[in-house]
Amino acid sequence: QVQLVESGGGLVQAGGSLRLSCAASGRTFSRYTVGWFRQAPGKERKFVAHITLSGGSTYYADSVKGRFTISRDNAKNTVYLQMNSLKPEDTAVYYCTARTSGESDYWGQGTQVTVSS
Repeated sequence: QVQLVESGGGLVQAGGSLRLSCAASGRTFSRYTVGWFRQAPGKERKFVAHITLSGGSTYYADSVKGRFTISRDNAKNTVYLQMNSLKPEDTAVYYCTARTSGESDYWGQGTQVTVSS
């Protein structure tokens, strides 16, 4: 089993930056692709970004492309989400998820990001 813990959320003004971290424990982290999702109040959870096993490929939602960067450090069992040029509409709880063949997806508890205008 994999345990995921997100951190790095907080309150920031529009135009500011935050870096979220997703720390994993329990299994060989490099076996898992990792994604970030977010959920705003009263809305469904939505995809934000995804990174492959070695970090060689990344994918982004159109709404964050060019502003957010996902990366991973398998030696530290951690995936990062660098968020720049934040907008009020980025306000949400951000979750990381890990996936590998043959296992159910794992989710963290989430970290709150609030962007003030």
